[in-house]
Amino acid sequence: MCVTVASAVVVNPSKVLDLDELRQTVTALLAEAGWPAPAWYETTREDPGRGQARQAVEGGAQVLFACGGDGTVRSCVSELAGTEVALAVLPTGTGNLLAANLGLTHDLIGGIEAALAGGRRRIDVGAVDGEFFAVMAGMGFDAEMLAATSESTKARIGWVAYLFGGLRHLRDRPMRVSIRIDDNPPIRRRARTVLVANVGRLKGGLRLLLDAEPDDGAFDVAVLTPRTLAHWATLAWAVARRRRRVPRMEVFRGRSVEVTSNRAQPRELDGDVIAPGRTLCVEMRSDALWLCVPHPDDGPDLA
Repeated sequence: MCVTVASAVVVNPSKVLDLDELRQTVTALLAEAGWPAPAWYETTREDPGRGQARQAVEGGAQVLFACGGDGTVRSCVSELAGTEVALAVLPTGTGNLLAANLGLTHDLIGGIEAALAGGRRRIDVGAVDGEFFAVMAGMGFDAEMLAATSESTKARIGWVAYLFGGLRHLRDRPMRVSIRIDDNPPIRRRARTVLVANVGRLKGGLRLLLDAEPDDGAFDVAVLTPRTLAHWATLAWAVARRRRRVPRMEVFRGRSVEVTSNRAQPRELDGDVIAPGRTLCVEMRSDALWLCVPHPDDGPDLA
């Protein structure tokens, strides 16, 4: 017996080569599985996906396909967190961080088939000032690197573009930060970046945090303190070799993280640069998001 599932697609048209072909492919595959045609919502420069995802939920969607880059996916995460609507990722951007961390396919058809197969996994998300993220939040160097990387360069050479963006800021001065994790006394460091991570894989497939899991109810907080090019090289080499101990990096764990800097710093959520600020306050939302995956857990009843 066919299961009828209402679905919607939130798509970033700038990340898709042929929007009409995408519509035809998605609609045909859903029809083969007995699903009705999905509702379609295109993102805009003013709204990269959250408003469109809200419309989809209000329209009764049970599965939401997010087709675009990390920004499109994160916008949908922000709206779906805390609902029973499942997110299916159809990555077409440069980083594809959530897909890479959770072993999701980078293939359009594979992403659709995962949703049709009914595999669901609950994952944690982080909350920052009313916005949500599924991968990581950061303050300092990582956000500087993202801000320094142009869209045209990413389109031309892919994730390697971020390396060139990062090289411009390797010699920037560190920030003085106070980091309070849960109810523990604050930790004070001269850091280049602080990452509050739900998962551990960075752009380019590098695994920074070996123990980070998206459903363990805690963040892994990485504090990076390199001061010289030699420090950066040693740190990068240890990460590339998947060493458990990485020089110039400390890792802490907790559910609530407040980072306070001595001056305003660049900040980012899942690869999206947000407004600079002196603080980054992150709260855990455990089991807040249903994600479509190839192998099922006990998911919501979509019958």
